[in-house]
Amino acid sequence: MSENNFKAQPGRNVVVVGTQWGDEGKGKLVDWLTETAKGVVRFQGGHNAGHTLVINGVKTALHLIPSGIMRPEVKCYIGNGVVLSVTKLLEEIEGLEKAGVEVRSRLRISEACPLILPFHAAIDIAREAAKTRAGTEKIGTTGRGIGPAYEDKIARRALRVQDLKHPERFATKLRELLELHNHALTTYLGSADMQWDAALSPFIVDGKIQFEPVFEQAMAQAEQIKPMMADVSRELNDAHKAGANLLFEGAQGTLLDVDHGTYPFVTSSNCVAGNAAAGAGVGPGLLHYVLGITKAYCTRVGGGPFPTELEWEKEGTPGYHMATVGAERGTTTGRSRRCGWFDAALLKRSAQVNGLSGLCITKLDVLDGLTELKLCVGYELDGESIDLLPMGADEIARCVPVYETLPGWTETSVGATRYEDLPANAQAYLRRIEEVTGVPIHVVSTSPDRDHTILVQHPYAA
Repeated sequence: MSENNFKAQPGRNVVVVGTQWGDEGKGKLVDWLTETAKGVVRFQGGHNAGHTLVINGVKTALHLIPSGIMRPEVKCYIGNGVVLSVTKLLEEIEGLEKAGVEVRSRLRISEACPLILPFHAAIDIAREAAKTRAGTEKIGTTGRGIGPAYEDKIARRALRVQDLKHPERFATKLRELLELHNHALTTYLGSADMQWDAALSPFIVDGKIQFEPVFEQAMAQAEQIKPMMADVSRELNDAHKAGANLLFEGAQGTLLDVDHGTYPFVTSSNCVAGNAAAGAGVGPGLLHYVLGITKAYCTRVGGGPFPTELEWEKEGTPGYHMATVGAERGTTTGRSRRCGWFDAALLKRSAQVNGLSGLCITKLDVLDGLTELKLCVGYELDGESIDLLPMGADEIARCVPVYETLPGWTETSVGATRYEDLPANAQAYLRRIEEVTGVPIHVVSTSPDRDHTILVQHPYAA
């Protein structure tokens, strides 16, 4: 990576979003860009997301805490758009502290974050089990309670971080929520006959979530996170006025957005760049540049349509090559990721809904050794040719991809830090992606390591 003559523009803010189905490598790029930023903000999702960083060969997995935490001079913010499991947050803090990373003085948590509590995870798991019993297709959730927590938020009944400061208020709201959710668990979801894992079983008796263990755990945890509670909106706006560069970190990917993704096989929040404003409490005018993180191929975890999916479990196939060389297993769940060719029509949809300023292509090195590549430039849908991913799962499932074939390369791209050092066919592949999608490539990642990054144009450049 070369940053000769690079000068950051003070008070410039960048949004990083995934443009596919998540797992694009956002964590590395957020960590890399944080060299220029003074604050990193997580603005949606929960601990169903996972970012893996590799710094000097050491791997660190993060789920809630922004990726900038690995740089000691950077503040990290969890915005109001995040649904928060305090249990998982504290586990993550403790893990980082054991690795020698100081967290608590640099982490700020919005008091408006809705809480994820044990009954949310129980509902999530019970619903997926009910779909299995009924023989219907599962959504493919992580079972961590994200969706049910967002449901409580939208229904205006959520317990929020600020409620942890008021035990009587917390207890009253908790009893009301348990009455509602235990009825659903026992009456509709058959929770009394289910087996629960070690994380949930201490809270459940005869399929019902018990008040006392939930309340006691929450009150004990409250004492640990009170020093980190903050008016994140105010702090971010103050930091911007002081000239700080901020970085807004999205979780999941655009095609998992609850409005713009492959509905209903989506997550429960808005993953698009515009939600950085609502999910952090800043005006949209403070979002100056949007970097779309895009794998050099496509992957997807869980159910839902995937037009360019390949046979990725059969040895000797391009899909198997992507899955094995790319180590395609989920950071949070460990589930195998489905693999397929790069989909430019999908990316055009992402560019449209995010207002992308530039692309970062990740995992280009995974394609090393493939002699032929295919690039999806559009689809045939019900006899019609289209060049943009349709809205909704039903239409997408009927799409037949239209491919261009490009030559691959046998040379290695691993660790390249200059564009001209890439194999000629790799450069041609990247140029074709730019031409078909209409979005310039500003960054290329050539391995998981922080330093193996090619910079074409810096997002923080004046």
